[in-house]
Amino acid sequence: MNETTMKSYHGSLKQALDDNFLRQTLDKFAVQYRANRQLIFADVNEKALIAEIAEAKDESLDHLDELFERFKSVAEKKGVKVHRAATAKEACDLVIQLAKENDCKTVIKSKSMTAEEIHLNHPLEEAGLKVTETDLGEWIIQLRHEGPSHMVMPAIHLSRYQVADVFAETTKQDQDSDISKLVKVARHELRAKFAEADMGISGANFAVAETGSMAICTNEGNGRLTTTLPRVHVAICGIDKLVPTLHDALRVIKVLPRNATAQAITTYVSWISGAVERKEGENSQTKEFHMIFLDNGRTQLIKDPKCRQALRCVRCGACANVCPVYRLVGGHRMGYVYIGAIGLILTYFFHGHERAKILAQNCVGCEACKDVCAAGIDLPAIIQEIRARLNEEFGSAMDQALLGRVLANRKLFHTLLKFARWAQLPVKKGRYIRHLPEIFSLGQGPKALPAIADQAFRDIWPKIKPPVVPGAKTVGLFAGCAQDFIFPGHLQAATTILAKLGVNVEFPETQSCCGLPVQMMGQRASAIATAKGNIAAFKNLNVDHIVTLCASCGSHIKNRYHELLAGENMGAEVQAFSDKVIDFSSLLTDVLKVKPETFVNKKEKVGYHYPCHLVRGLGVVEAPKTLLKAAGDYQVAPEEDVCCGFGGTYSTKFPEISGTLLTNKLNNLEGAGVTTVVTDCPGCYIQLDGGEKKRGGNLKVEHIAEFLARHLT
Repeated sequence: MNETTMKSYHGSLKQALDDNFLRQTLDKFAVQYRANRQLIFADVNEKALIAEIAEAKDESLDHLDELFERFKSVAEKKGVKVHRAATAKEACDLVIQLAKENDCKTVIKSKSMTAEEIHLNHPLEEAGLKVTETDLGEWIIQLRHEGPSHMVMPAIHLSRYQVADVFAETTKQDQDSDISKLVKVARHELRAKFAEADMGISGANFAVAETGSMAICTNEGNGRLTTTLPRVHVAICGIDKLVPTLHDALRVIKVLPRNATAQAITTYVSWISGAVERKEGENSQTKEFHMIFLDNGRTQLIKDPKCRQALRCVRCGACANVCPVYRLVGGHRMGYVYIGAIGLILTYFFHGHERAKILAQNCVGCEACKDVCAAGIDLPAIIQEIRARLNEEFGSAMDQALLGRVLANRKLFHTLLKFARWAQLPVKKGRYIRHLPEIFSLGQGPKALPAIADQAFRDIWPKIKPPVVPGAKTVGLFAGCAQDFIFPGHLQAATTILAKLGVNVEFPETQSCCGLPVQMMGQRASAIATAKGNIAAFKNLNVDHIVTLCASCGSHIKNRYHELLAGENMGAEVQAFSDKVIDFSSLLTDVLKVKPETFVNKKEKVGYHYPCHLVRGLGVVEAPKTLLKAAGDYQVAPEEDVCCGFGGTYSTKFPEISGTLLTNKLNNLEGAGVTTVVTDCPGCYIQLDGGEKKRGGNLKVEHIAEFLARHLT
């Protein structure tokens, strides 16, 4: 991703969205990957294993200097020459120096993201060396003079016809587009390169300190040929790849291939310990083996308490495999060298803040990456942190800065919303804002926009508050801003259900927006201010639970307030608050234990859309299904938990991506034959209902509280 302006970046995104082959390929892969990954992890305690890896990686990061010295001591006794490079340039210069010292003219390389990180090929070629990539995908993109579009499958964006054209140009012969024939062409062309090469360059998945060994995990034999045939082998790896013991490496191998390609193990796991003897005719000599450990900002990153966990990454590429944005536009638009969620982060640390400025905004915040990360990295939290730092460095967009200041002031925010209720009258049509002239339509994109309600929930509350039931459970309603001022009916429906179940309900009027919108935009000060205000609003309220009808609000106030307020000396208050937070569906099923007979089942064909922050942020899966089966004829639609594309302000920044995700979601729901789709999030409701309205469909969209209230006995 080389675009440096938002306008050029949007042009690049449109180009990707118009590439039908790319869309179909990534779509097919994403669906197959999710299914295959589930199967391959069936016999593994995935969460426990990932937690162990995360803990071990953190421990290694705290002792990298010691691990390096230990590795160096053991490896050098086995004939390995161990180096440490502080920068990308230093690493490239060192490889060139080694080539000159050993009179190397030709170089073969196996796939290495670290070599890509330092752009190794360019300086090698400028130094007069002939360099050939030997991984099939890497060779193809080398011939095309472009970078990888995936860390594990670098040429996934190309069709066999494009590959045939590249091979035809390279061999000066027409080539059949049959895949098996293309592979044979590659083998034929590369075989001579292996035999002639003076130097082989590889990466390393692990460097084991106790044995002085390195390992690479590959699915092609080129890795072993690259590391064994040439008389000089240079392995380049980030210093973060050091692990204390063989056990640490084997534990990662148990999850790495499963997460990368849904394999139990890669075709080859090659362990190299020491320089080996090689024979040429009657002569015998020891092979030159060099290990270069790259820093390139890693040591500094270790000292960063909010972002250091990014160095746990095992380079499996799973964060891209499940990313709804990557699925649409591919790695060349979702990264610079490293791609996917980890790519947004590592671009900032390894390749400059300027490159990351636009790239870091292209995250919808669905948390799918966090859910599958093999090292338990909280990728969304680091991306939000980077956005905040970029805002502090480059300044915020005017609209984002203004929104941040408004949300930080509850009274001003609520006053402006009430004023907007009157200001919208000239363009209001029913529950929606009618289509605006293009100059005023920012944010409308692929959906109709909802109008602000005639009455906010806080204004309705005094009239509908249920009478107090002595000794009954008491819950406090956390309304957020969308349901308070746009969809008060969601909260009214929930209040009706809770009253029917004999639950006391409280609504503190000093609560405000949860703060997630400004957190996503990197407005750190405003996010902190809203968090403090909401905790204060519920502090003296004697409630058993704080129930939210918005999954995004729920996940944010339960999981993120700890991080936001870490420096505010409020640990006990934050814990007391977050411990009480629960989503509406879980409150009904897990706490109140509602029975099926609570509802009249009219066999209404109902589907469900999982809000990202419900299924991943809060880990709620079964509760909504249980309720829908009790009150309706629940129909399973494809990919219920894939993002609808809303993502708060994301849908206004990237309407082309948001709209494509929305179209896919609505097509899946309608294809399942549902007449009503239910969700637990007002943001998803805005996206789904507005999208269906704009395209003139008949699919009814409801919040789960509305659906259940309609079916109360």
